[in-house]
Parts: sequence; C-alpha cells; structure tokens
Amino acid sequence: MGFRLVTLNLNGIRSAASKGFVAWAESAGADCMGVQEVKAQAADVAGRFERVAGMDGHFHFAEKKGYSGVGLYTAKAPSEVVTGFDRKEFDAEGRWVETRFDTAKRRFSVISCYFPSGSSSEERQAAKYRFLARIFPHLMKLKAEREFVLVGDINIAHQEIDLKNWKGNQKNSGFLPDERAWLSRLLAAGLVDVFRQLNPHPEQYTWWSNRGQAWAKNVGWRLDYHLATPGIAAKARREQIYLDQRFSDHAPVIVDYDFKL
Repeated sequence: MGFRLVTLNLNGIRSAASKGFVAWAESAGADCMGVQEVKAQAADVAGRFERVAGMDGHFHFAEKKGYSGVGLYTAKAPSEVVTGFDRKEFDAEGRWVETRFDTAKRRFSVISCYFPSGSSSEERQAAKYRFLARIFPHLMKLKAEREFVLVGDINIAHQEIDLKNWKGNQKNSGFLPDERAWLSRLLAAGLVDVFRQLNPHPEQYTWWSNRGQAWAKNVGWRLDYHLATPGIAAKARREQIYLDQRFSDHAPVIVDYDFKL
C-alpha cells in the first residue's frame, strides 16, 4: 500500500455531510484528505467533524462566519501543523493548513489550500492577484526547504483542455491570461501538476456551475489540483476524479503515490 491523497472543495462541510460526504470518506481509503471551503467555525466542527474516516482533522478557519476555511484529515499524526502563510489579509480568510511529517531522513508536507475566486467582483479579482503574487515566493521558499504536495481548489483552469468552453471564458476569472501565466510560471519553476502528469485526456473536470445544467451536460472546469515537488510527483501512480456521487459543486480528486509516510 502507498499513500492515497484526496482533495475536495466541500462547499460547506455541513452541506457536504448531508449529501453523504462522511460515509463516502470512510470508504475512500485515504491516508490524507485535504478539504476546502469548510464554511464553518471551530464550534461547528466540534463533536461532528474533528475526525472523519479514522483521520484527525487539522483546520484553518476564516474569521468571517460561513466563509472559506480549509482542513486536512490525516491518518498519521503530523510532526507539526502550520496554519496560514504569514499574510494577514489571507490568513484571516482561512486559506492554508500545512501538516508536516518530518523524520531524520525526510522533510515532507501536505498542504490544503484554497485560492481566492475573483468571479464576484473586480475587488475580489484584485485580491486574487495579490494572493498569487504573495504565495508564489512562499511556495518557492518551501520547495527549497522540503518536499511537499499542495492540494486544493486553486480557481484557475490552466490550459484550453481544462475547461469545456475555453473560447467563451477568456475574459472570465479562472481563465484569464495573467492567471494562466502565473500557473505556467509556477510549473516552470519546478512544481508539477500531478493529475496532468498522469492523465493527458480532455474533459477531466472537477467543478460544474449550478447554472444551465452544467453537470448534466459536463460543462466543467478543472480547478482542483495536486501540485507537488518533483520527487513526490515522480511517485504518483494513479489518479481519479470521483464522479459517482456529488457532495458539492466540486468532485474529489484522488491520487495514489508510491511511498509511505
């Protein structure tokens, strides 16, 4: 057995639980699961979602109620948990939780991260660009120090293959030239889009709008990623977007890696 890592934007942990998320998690066989858009506070999680599928949860909640928030469920206890990445504006929004599994031989992190969406307003798009500008050097610094895999909803479809209607979305948040160029720069700097490394095929989507029968017609976007340092990416063996049940407007992305914590 290797290391099974799952990522899922829940669009509300209580909502997802009402749609069978917890029961599914128990059958998914994950060693670690990153979740985003928890949309809850510590009090909401207490007694209900601290443990899921035999894994302990580690969270970074937003200050604003019912907004954002990320979590990581881990079967193995981490050596350290880091919340936030030292940027006050975004740390208040609950966007980064990092579990470190450090030994004498290896320094390794799993990160659950939720990038801002810029679709609601010009102000939020500007915030998204600030986030991208600030997280890039943070990831580069981390890469210089340790192996890691960042999972999460990064709210960017990278290439034309990554969304159904790319021609009509070139001026829309999530497929803007500057966003795509940022992701290209991140990959050129050494991080690996693990899913695409394993699966080059079109129509591999992870998010569908609630409008216009997008799910039924498979008019989707690939917004949820595993972004790994090269040594970890080289150990990725199998990938899956789980589509049999819906807990959210996003689908879980599962990758099996050929190593153990």
